Amino acid sequence: MMHTRRGFGGACAAPHHLAAEAGRDILRDGGNAIEAMVAMAATIAVVYPHMNGIGGDGFWLIKRPGLAPIAIDACGPAAALASREFYAAQGYGVADDETGAPLVNGDSIPTRGPLSALTVAGTIGGWQEALAFSADTSDAERAPLPLATLLRQAIRHANDGVAVSASQQALSEKHLAVLSRQPGFAQRYLGQSESGEPMALEEGARLRQPALAMTLARLADAGLDDFYRGELAAHMAQELQSAGSPLRLEDLNGYRAQRVTPLKVRLRDSEVYNLPAPTQGLATLMILGLYDELSARHGISEAEGNTPRHLHALIEATKRAFLVRDSLITSPECLEGGLSGESGIATQQVHLSQDALTQQAAMIDMQAALEWPHEPAEGDTIWMGATDSEGTTVSFIQSVYWEFGSGMVLPSSGVMWQNRGLAFDLAPARLRSLAPGRKPFHTLNPSLACFDDGRVMAFGTMGGEGQPQTQAAVFTRIARHGMSLQAAISAPRWLLGRTWGDVSTSLKLESRLEGDVAEALRELGHEVEVLEDAYSDTLGHAGAVMRHPDGQVEAAHDPRSDGGAALT
Repeated sequence: MMHTRRGFGGACAAPHHLAAEAGRDILRDGGNAIEAMVAMAATIAVVYPHMNGIGGDGFWLIKRPGLAPIAIDACGPAAALASREFYAAQGYGVADDETGAPLVNGDSIPTRGPLSALTVAGTIGGWQEALAFSADTSDAERAPLPLATLLRQAIRHANDGVAVSASQQALSEKHLAVLSRQPGFAQRYLGQSESGEPMALEEGARLRQPALAMTLARLADAGLDDFYRGELAAHMAQELQSAGSPLRLEDLNGYRAQRVTPLKVRLRDSEVYNLPAPTQGLATLMILGLYDELSARHGISEAEGNTPRHLHALIEATKRAFLVRDSLITSPECLEGGLSGESGIATQQVHLSQDALTQQAAMIDMQAALEWPHEPAEGDTIWMGATDSEGTTVSFIQSVYWEFGSGMVLPSSGVMWQNRGLAFDLAPARLRSLAPGRKPFHTLNPSLACFDDGRVMAFGTMGGEGQPQTQAAVFTRIARHGMSLQAAISAPRWLLGRTWGDVSTSLKLESRLEGDVAEALRELGHEVEVLEDAYSDTLGHAGAVMRHPDGQVEAAHDPRSDGGAALT
């Protein structure tokens, strides 16, 4: 049985143990949780390439003692050339403005390859902005750790090699036919059969990434800005253009991550924070707020964790939250006032007011399920958390969107580019229509809770559409039903809708929830599907770190991942 890790120093949690250990080492070297997270982010990009990478996006929530939490949006926009006309010229589906009928073959952006690599990779800019915030708010007498120290373990693992995980093998096999055809992918991430055909690397095989090691070493030496405005940027832009991507050097040159005001919801004993548009952070916070309302209205007791009433309340809250999300969340500049403007935040924040949550909760029937489905969003990613002995806590998420992103690996840098631009719509005048400079809709959304008693908890998960649902499950189990961090993460979970490429939109339950719970949910009107696995990848890879006011720290990771929790 797994147990919550506890101590009195710092703590890190990640879906791969080498990333957690890299963060722990930085804390031991005198670094803070922000610096530890940069080390973890670089390491996880090397050791878990099917889930994330430096060619993707990232989002941060940071709580420093005595300061309000801040958020960092490290999501890259669409290239200046990424227009409906650009894709029409390539033979992809621009719809007629009046009829909505396709004018050319194909009805969406290509899912893999150079044409799917249409947004700037923002994650390195996020590291840069987080370290700038760390320097701005640190003791003047404390020297920041050098980049070479922060990236040391990632460079070592890329050079020396890491053991391929079971999930990397499985996902390589699943997408082998498509990924093996993408520029640079087979050379970097596949092996060869005796007949010379590409094949997935087996679990435990050594994966070396020398080009990526050189890129990380270059960033350690020249600085993170080199990714956007230096020699590295010039090489990547040339290779992106040669491969057929609409991205150009000017797109990289113009990118900077943004420090933004997070959304927050007031609960009975805490405030919980998440990212504003273009993420679905609003949905996560709405689910938590609605659950508190439903608990008060219907007397859901502390003893009811993982009961049909607990699950039904969260599932129905998820439906209400997703309906609001899908009517509102788009690229920030499409919201009045923009992402960082007061009116733009207010447009989203109004749905987290007590009045709005009360109205939404009143529409939830605790005796019957609302008819479903809607069209859910896919996405794979990693979540990580860190806290240090001084009280700084970080909740962080990083992704290349689908497994292995676009599948295109740039030859000189070893950078695998994301395909986050698939979140755009090629039809005109829709909420998420493609336009140059727009940001794509993101499933990514890390959470951070500040409890009235002084505890601070960072928590999150990967899993596309499942992220808000898993975060709500973990939080309510800990804060409302008295479970430990590890028990809350390990307990059986559910997913409304599809993720990881599934086509069904049913309510999926892990097999440990089979029996009376499944039958009770069916009687309430849910279309229930019981998964074969007791611990299913479909339900995401969750994690959490908690800091108590007396200095005690806790950390836990998901048995569904290759994760680890490391304490100093």
